[in-house]
Amino acid sequence: MNGSRTGARESSSPFVDFDRTSWAKLGENTPLPLTAEELDRVRSFGDAVDLDEVREVYLPLSRLLTLHVQEGGRLYRAYRTFLGANTARTPFVIGIAGSVSVGKSTTARLLRLLLARWPQHPRVELVTTDGFLLPNAELERRGLMASKGFPESYDRRALLRFVTAVKAGRAEVTAPVYSHLVYDIVEDERLTVHRPDILLLEGLNVLQPSVSGSLAVSDFIDFSVYVDAATDDIRRWYVDRFLRLRETAFRDPDSYFRRYAALDEQQAVARAESIWSEINGPNLQHNIRPTRGRASLVLRKGPDHNVTGIRLRKV
Repeated sequence: MNGSRTGARESSSPFVDFDRTSWAKLGENTPLPLTAEELDRVRSFGDAVDLDEVREVYLPLSRLLTLHVQEGGRLYRAYRTFLGANTARTPFVIGIAGSVSVGKSTTARLLRLLLARWPQHPRVELVTTDGFLLPNAELERRGLMASKGFPESYDRRALLRFVTAVKAGRAEVTAPVYSHLVYDIVEDERLTVHRPDILLLEGLNVLQPSVSGSLAVSDFIDFSVYVDAATDDIRRWYVDRFLRLRETAFRDPDSYFRRYAALDEQQAVARAESIWSEINGPNLQHNIRPTRGRASLVLRKGPDHNVTGIRLRKV
């Protein structure tokens, strides 16, 4: 990103590029409906987002998303008049994609909180696609444990059924629940979505295109955000997070990664680097990053984990 909004770039590209300063101006005079304590509760482990970044990046984004939701409402009313029907409006679906450790979970939780503070759409729900990963036993049976997080490791049909049911306007739709502690699907536990105004769908592969002409989850997404950064930065963030988890969550007796808690720092770095090079890095290169160009908006992060630029698709 060049950090500017020049006429030359706008006339030759289907995107508009903003640096952080010019983007922040789009949210001027909009009150920040968030406290430092609330931010602490939604911020992912190791993510550096602060109230300044919320004000300068995420508040303008929530305003833009609200405009899209409002325009969707006007189109819905026009369709209802045209068709002579009285069907209820379906939820506006926002997809949030990006690599492991890039901060997409914080982005999703933060947007959920901000969007719910706008009076036009108080019912905002968040679902992560982790719940649609195949159970570990099934991944083992298929020989896919080393590809966990790759598109083939998900129950894509179940995920598609979930999203189509949401967009069909079903009063209640349920999704499986995933535990990062035990690294598996939680049996007999479901998350229920009650026809929200907005559904945030967060995951590694939510922007994947269809295969062989069939429907894909991305076909039902109304607006999409891709959280981006240089590969070397993401790898470093992953290793740093692994080291912090080694001192905290990995020490939980129920943790799937309990065996890593006993590693010294050198061993832990080596193990994290190995996992990155064998799983997360190739998944980013071959499956996740190729979907970046399909996003409505890209948040570009610098080495310090802060957003430095925004690329917005023109309408």
